[in-house]
Amino acid sequence: MQPRITIVDVARDAGVSIATVSAALNHRPGVSEATRERVVATANELGWSPSLRGRSLSQKLAFNVGLVIQRDPSVIASDPFFAGFISGVESVLEDGGYALVLQVAPTRQRAVQRYRRLADDHRVDGVFLTDVSVPDPRFDLVRTLGIPAVAINATPGWKGISTVRQSHEPGINALLEHLVELGHRRIAHVSGPRDYIHAHDREAAWRAFLSARHLRPGPAVEGDFSLAAGSRAAETLLRRQPRPTAVFCANDLMAIGFIAKAMEMGFSVPSDVSVAGYDGIDVGAYAQPTLTTVATAPHSLGEHAARALLAMVDGEQASHAETEPTRLVARASTGPAA
Repeated sequence: MQPRITIVDVARDAGVSIATVSAALNHRPGVSEATRERVVATANELGWSPSLRGRSLSQKLAFNVGLVIQRDPSVIASDPFFAGFISGVESVLEDGGYALVLQVAPTRQRAVQRYRRLADDHRVDGVFLTDVSVPDPRFDLVRTLGIPAVAINATPGWKGISTVRQSHEPGINALLEHLVELGHRRIAHVSGPRDYIHAHDREAAWRAFLSARHLRPGPAVEGDFSLAAGSRAAETLLRRQPRPTAVFCANDLMAIGFIAKAMEMGFSVPSDVSVAGYDGIDVGAYAQPTLTTVATAPHSLGEHAARALLAMVDGEQASHAETEPTRLVARASTGPAA
């Protein structure tokens, strides 16, 4: 079944913004006759037809979409994931004539309040949901408010909510295979907050791989994706007996924090302990030692999410999209087991 043509497609092929397409197709002022004719011709060539929801809302669009990041501001300042994700979102919004309304909330409760206010004030036409948890009160909220929403790195099946996901398993499995081939059998994990779906999925992939190899998963400690959490995890794990010979951290920042504390404690990386991260942030290639990681594609994730959200704003049904899978980037922070 061919995907339905939306005004996002018309705008792209006509070389104009979504706002211009909407004005041209709804016979609103502010568009030259030549542009209107080009938009109409492009729409006809593509086989575009207006959706009922698109017609009913055509006079009420804010041409903004919202994102409330539920993290401590200090974590966001040091975590490049969101910069990559937002750049991907903006690359699609810019072509479509939309703007991103970005807010930060330190708690889930505050995030829910801010999403409600954005919708109640009619400031946004749709929202992105990051750091999805189970249960997640935002899902019921957006359904109650009747506002289009896309959940990031969530599995499909949420009624009325689009999802975009990058598969964690290929990269994590490749990383763990790499460590096993280097002789490691005691492979620890530093997770993200376990109520986040993506943190749970990364830990689950780690456990499943080791169990399939008849290796005991563990130990595992919970972090919060910060440098400080990685440092605390090193103090905990490297004092255990027997201590792990390798550690997989759920993001690169915690891995870098872990390495710094390990060296401060007198351990050599990777001679005494191998350390790997997740995300593939640029600074990992310049850390000492350079960081083995599972590379993700936050820019691509943002692009897919923005396209899915604009399609829903245009009246499309909820959908699911998968970006390219994660992959291993082996560097100097992992080596043979001691």
